[in-house]
Amino acid sequence: MAPSKTVAVASKDVTPSIDPEQTLKASKALLAHIKKAAKEKSEESGKKNLLADETEDLAQQPIWLTLTTKRHIADSARLKPGKITLPHPLNQDEDATICLITADPQRAYKNIVASDDFPEALRKRITRVVDVAHLKSKFKQYEAQRKLFAEHDVFLADDRIVNRLPKALGKTFYKTTAKRPVPVVISAKPPRGADGKRAKAPAKTPGTVNAGTPQDIAAEIEKAIGAALVSLTPSTNTAIRIGYAGFKPQQVADNVTAVVDALIGKWVPEKWANVKSIYVKGQETAALPIWLTDELWLEDKDIVADDSEQAKAMKEKANVGKKRKSIGGADEEGETEAATKPSKKAKKAAKEAAQKALPEGDDETLNKQIAERKEKLKKQKAKAAVDN
Repeated sequence: MAPSKTVAVASKDVTPSIDPEQTLKASKALLAHIKKAAKEKSEESGKKNLLADETEDLAQQPIWLTLTTKRHIADSARLKPGKITLPHPLNQDEDATICLITADPQRAYKNIVASDDFPEALRKRITRVVDVAHLKSKFKQYEAQRKLFAEHDVFLADDRIVNRLPKALGKTFYKTTAKRPVPVVISAKPPRGADGKRAKAPAKTPGTVNAGTPQDIAAEIEKAIGAALVSLTPSTNTAIRIGYAGFKPQQVADNVTAVVDALIGKWVPEKWANVKSIYVKGQETAALPIWLTDELWLEDKDIVADDSEQAKAMKEKANVGKKRKSIGGADEEGETEAATKPSKKAKKAAKEAAQKALPEGDDETLNKQIAERKEKLKKQKAKAAVDN
């Protein structure tokens, strides 16, 4: 696959943005390469799996957008992923089953899903509603977690409790991003006054649940199902799933534009000044460039010459705590060690002298004592036999 020769480059005079033509061109080339590679792989194997649907498998291969920044965009890994609404949702399967994980108690949310005000088509897809307490008690074992993982296509979680799920669900759900719980807002919207500003929330009464209306919850679920997830980590590289190989090139390009605008506008510090490059890639393909910067650093202080005082200071700081000898005192230290540390010959001579100083054992006396002891025991046994 030959990458496009035309690549958008940042300009100081114009606000940076991705080129729609370049994005569409890269999307076309990427999808064409994925299909070509899949066809060649099938021909090389020479054997067809009669049980596998190759067309469906190809269509489900993910397309990723990778953003490289000049500095880290997060100080630590965040368990609660962000969401970006896409013009072409990732999950378009109307038969995909949904597991909704809620705050306690689950009965209140089950009643909302079962109410007449909740859309019937969406209600049929929600096959399980479970709160955190029941999740911990029923799905504590690894096998139970695997069964839950296999029973549902999409997992949604109340955004108020999503940070507690990694401990409850473990590596079964969090070792990959395939079925990680997607945060969804199912709490009631805060009240607002006549001026549009947020008003004081009413006092909570025992037995009430802070849940939104069935219509609001259904709208949030629909929005979360097809959204792109942003998992922030302390790194300069961020990858986001933006489509599948079964998408059309224009659909991939539209999703790229939406993700780039939302990601840089909301999560990247310094906005476009902190962006180094943007690529699109498949699961097993090379990355195709969409946008590249001509400035590799944010500020001049990010550049440190090898022979500068700052570089030396950084090197000294990195070696703090390591034991080392000074160059000037190496000879003197060696002479001191030679004078104080005894040589091998001296050690051997001292060991031999110590062995000679030990008293020699009298073997004849010892043997005589043993013989006398045996003879005495024989006489005692013989006497005991006569008495009996």
